[in-house]
Formats: sequence, structure tokens, C-alpha cells
Amino acid sequence: MTDAIKPQPGILDIALYQGGKAHVAGVQNAVKLSSNENPFGPSDKAKEAFARTVHSLHRYPNTDHAALREAIAEVHRLDPERVICGVGSDEIITFLCQAYAGPKDEVVFTEHGFLMYRISALAVGATPVEVAERERTTDVDAILAACNRRTKLVFIANPNNPTGTMISMADVQRLAEGMPKQAILVLDGAYAEYVDGYDGGLALIESRSNVVMTRTFSKIYGLGGLRIGWGYGPKAIIDVLNRIRGPFNLSNTQLETAEAAVRDQEFVAKCRSENARMRHWLSEALAELGVPSDTSMANFVLARFASDEEAAACDTFLQAQGLIVRRVAGYKLPHCLRITIGDEAACRRVAHAVAQFKGVK
Repeated sequence: MTDAIKPQPGILDIALYQGGKAHVAGVQNAVKLSSNENPFGPSDKAKEAFARTVHSLHRYPNTDHAALREAIAEVHRLDPERVICGVGSDEIITFLCQAYAGPKDEVVFTEHGFLMYRISALAVGATPVEVAERERTTDVDAILAACNRRTKLVFIANPNNPTGTMISMADVQRLAEGMPKQAILVLDGAYAEYVDGYDGGLALIESRSNVVMTRTFSKIYGLGGLRIGWGYGPKAIIDVLNRIRGPFNLSNTQLETAEAAVRDQEFVAKCRSENARMRHWLSEALAELGVPSDTSMANFVLARFASDEEAAACDTFLQAQGLIVRRVAGYKLPHCLRITIGDEAACRRVAHAVAQFKGVK
């Protein structure tokens, strides 16, 4: 690259996103618990829909995603005109930054928040503003104190990744009401389906003009490999996002598989119940070994060790046992390991291996 050819400001400040590790050298059939994937995969109905799409691979997809938006709206009791679909919820986050932030603007998020908030802000030349959390939990007062006339977007994940913690809707409402009038509050609901009875903040979105939520099919629906997400918000904001959305951003395979998946709420309920059961079991088992975690509302636990060195040593030991978890130093939590809730066999293997590492018989 010559000195005359330069990327836009902010782009070279982006550290490449590192996904969860999937393989361990020299270990066959390792159990991957590093990316918060559903251990049961997608539902049978979603698999059947996926298989049927092989017959339409030569056809362009519909550009308005009407059938999928209608299905999402029907299941969640939404207005389909205010639903937007994207390549994972990541793309909706990107659209929001592209449409509403730029040079001299600020994008606010919490210190242990999803790494894509910073990346998407820098990609459009905006200034990322990181706000301290309170004991690994979103601090509404700290966020409000960080907001000013340059603030255009505030991102919070509720439940949060990688901490698993969650704030109340009363706190979320207080945040929405206290933000500057030019700013949008984005509720990242990637893990919303794991919380029984939680709608991701729908009532707040319906009553306000400055709140948007994002959701994904990558977690409880077991479709991470297909990359499908969606967003919901005020029609004026969704109309803006659709102006920059590529007309064919989702394939027929993505659209039809996601439609079948969202309609299979019986499968979702089963996954939610089983996740809650094993999450409770694993967090209790680890606590008894001297490895605490905050109360998680998602499909993982954030295991806290005595030091950065102990966390790294435990991770190395787990890998040798064929168990892949996630180091989260990139989230400023070097003394922690994020462990996806797998099936019962995987959870029991993790607890047994940590006990071995700790020297507990």
C-alpha cells in the first residue's frame, strides 16, 4: 500500500475479532464450548426446511423478507413493517452505526460488552466510548454520565455477553428516558430467548421513539452457521436501515430455514428449560470447587479464577482433556473463562476436569 492510499480514519484501529476456538492440536473429537452454540443444534423442522431449499438454489431470494418478517411478527406479536432482517444481529448493529454515527460522533457501550460495538463504531469513523460496569453488570448511572451531545448510539446486551448478567426493565427504561434526545438505545437481545417470559424490551420499544432491539437465530435456534438475525424498532428508524441494507443480504436458504425455526417454539421452550437446568448444575458444581460465577441468564457461565495465570492454566488443562472453552482477556476479564452450557454429558465432563485441575477428588 502506498502512502497515498489510506483507509478511512478508525479502520486501522480495529483489532480483528477472534471467534471461539474450535480445534485443539493433537486432540480428536474435542467438545466445543467456546462459542455459545446450542448443543442440540437446530430443530427438526428447521433442518427439513433447509433441505428443501436445495431445489431453489438457482433462484434469487425475495428482497423484502416478507414471509420471515411475518413469521417473526406473528410469534413475537410485533408489527412486521417494523422488523428488519440481516446477516446475524451483527449486520443490524453495523447498519445502525452506518446510518446514525460518523466522525465526531460517539458510540457508548459497557466495558465487558460485545466486541462488535467497538468495531462497528470505528468502521464508520465514530469514537467508541467504553463505560465501566459495576461488578460485571451494566451500570445505568455510569452510562448516563458518559452521554453528551455527541452521543448517537448506546449499546447494551441484556443479558450481557460474556458476563451473563442482566439488568431489570425498570433500569432499562430509566436509561432510555435519561439519554440525550439525539441518541438511540440499542438492546442487544442475542440471549433473550434464554430468559423465561422476557420479550427483549418490546413494551419499551412500542412506547418510545429512541429504542431498537436486535435478535439472532444463532443461539437458541441453533443456526449460527447460517448467520441470520433481525431487529425491531420505530418505523422511522427501520425505514432508514432498510435504505442501506443490501437487497439480497439473505438467501432463500437462510430465509426459509429461519421461518421454520421461529415457528417451532416447542423446540425453543425445550432448549430453554434444558439450558436452565444444566446452567444451574454447572454453576453450582464449579462454585463447590472454588470457582464462582455471577448468576447467568444466558447459555454460558463466566467462571472466575483466583488469577489470570490460574485461568490460563485451567484452560490449557481443559484443552488437553478435549474441552474447548473461551478465554475472555479481550473482554478485559483475563482471570475468567466463559463456558458454554453444553448437553449434560459435556457439563459433567467440564466439572470433572476442573476438579482434576484443582486437585479435588
